[in-house]
Amino acid sequence: MGDVEGELRDAFAAAGVSGYLHAVDVSSGTEVGLEPDAPVVTASVFKVPVLVELCRQFATGERAPTDRLRVPAGSRTLGPTGLSVMLDDAELSLRDVAYLMMSVSDNHATDALMALLGRECVNAAMAALGLPGTVLEEDCAGLFRIIEERGLDGVLDAGTTNRSTPRETTTLLRRVWTADGLPEQACAEIRRIMGLQVWPHRLTSGFPDDDVRVSGKTGTLSHVRNEVGVVEYPDGATFAVAVFLRLPGAEFRNPAADRVIGTAARIAVDHLRVSA
Repeated sequence: MGDVEGELRDAFAAAGVSGYLHAVDVSSGTEVGLEPDAPVVTASVFKVPVLVELCRQFATGERAPTDRLRVPAGSRTLGPTGLSVMLDDAELSLRDVAYLMMSVSDNHATDALMALLGRECVNAAMAALGLPGTVLEEDCAGLFRIIEERGLDGVLDAGTTNRSTPRETTTLLRRVWTADGLPEQACAEIRRIMGLQVWPHRLTSGFPDDDVRVSGKTGTLSHVRNEVGVVEYPDGATFAVAVFLRLPGAEFRNPAADRVIGTAARIAVDHLRVSA
């Protein structure tokens, strides 16, 4: 463990970032981490718990994936993708809204689903899964409102904003990939949607081989760069990985930080594969 921690620290230091990581073999539970229980700012990674609760409700019959959601033209949550930048009335199925939330991190799609589900419902679902440190305090619009009123510091404190820990995040992913505590029907839909993310520049950069499947969710907010996901090898070996970064300054583009997410994930997964 000490050697891999040193490799991870060196990789993060070379990229000029602070990093927090946890990786676990989905089958065996063998794990590796660097400050895995530290509270971290999730940024858009908080959309994973929203997806989990939505799909749980699909599986229990509380909602149907094909239920329609009307999104009127007008005020939309700030964001660069999806419904956030569309100008006209739209109507989609709930599962397609969830796809937009996850694949292109659509902020307005997220807020529409959170309004439907209720933030406290999502938090209660996380607590029921044994994840008390995974908490949603705001939707996307709420985060932007805090930035406008109090500045960036209001959304960069892991004690008060949307938060989790690296270990709780991989625990949630492992539950989804093994249908532990969640209906298999729900887990299959979560896995399907998480496999459709379009951004390849973070976690996937550490696993470039075409026969390695990476399903994930990014998170970006000022000084924060994250990605969490599941790496599946053709031999069946499967690993849940969560990497959370804190940058020294606010940067919209930081290729070194993006790359080190993949580098660190690969270091951790290679260690677990050798240990298996």
